[in-house]
Amino acid sequence: MKSGMMRLLGALLFGASMQAANAGEVSAAVAANFTEPMERIVKLFQAESGHTVRVSLGSTGKFYSQIQNGAPFDVLVAADEKMPLRLEKEGLAVEGSRFVYAVGKLALWSAQPGLVDGKGAILRKGNYNKLAIGDSKLASYGTAAKEALEEFGLWNAVQGKLVTGENITQTYQFAATGNADLAFVALSQIVKDGKVTEGSYWIVPSHLYNPIRQSAVELSAAKDKAAIRAFLAFLKSEKAKAVIRSFGYELPK
Repeated sequence: MKSGMMRLLGALLFGASMQAANAGEVSAAVAANFTEPMERIVKLFQAESGHTVRVSLGSTGKFYSQIQNGAPFDVLVAADEKMPLRLEKEGLAVEGSRFVYAVGKLALWSAQPGLVDGKGAILRKGNYNKLAIGDSKLASYGTAAKEALEEFGLWNAVQGKLVTGENITQTYQFAATGNADLAFVALSQIVKDGKVTEGSYWIVPSHLYNPIRQSAVELSAAKDKAAIRAFLAFLKSEKAKAVIRSFGYELPK
């Protein structure tokens, strides 16, 4: 019995040492709206694979420029499918590695309970001082917010009230700190385990903006191919999908 336990312990230690020996590192440039889901996914992936993931957060537009200028990222987990496609066409991403991992939703949110109504009528009434949106040239949720305001015929009317965030995290912070009454944010930023628990909100109908198809791609300059491909495969796994759904994203069909 004792010798059996020793053999089991030895096997476990051997397995652990082999995993450590094969462990790699992935450098991931991740869209800011995907911050919390990625944090959970990385924990699950690291525990299962032994690989390490270093995450950098920001706007997809800025990451695109940095990658063009030689930034040493292995993968881009973008907020749209436009930038990964461009990188692929420019030879900076591995052809055939691109895929949609989530479809984002836009929400109008205020930290003040009761301020945002269930139909977004506050936008037409104009009884607010500042409205935050992401930079439409850099952040896909900023582009979607502009499209929705244009559909409403309000784009010109709100110009004097706009506060622009460099990325969707900064946009959310404007509203969370009271520097803006309202903000167009990613639904994933205000959903925790399937529910919005703070402030007031309106989920913007998806027909008011172009689909936010968030895509990931392996970059051509990536070095540790085994770790990178394991990470991208994990992003497609049922474990990752469960996390993605819990933050209010839809999954690609």
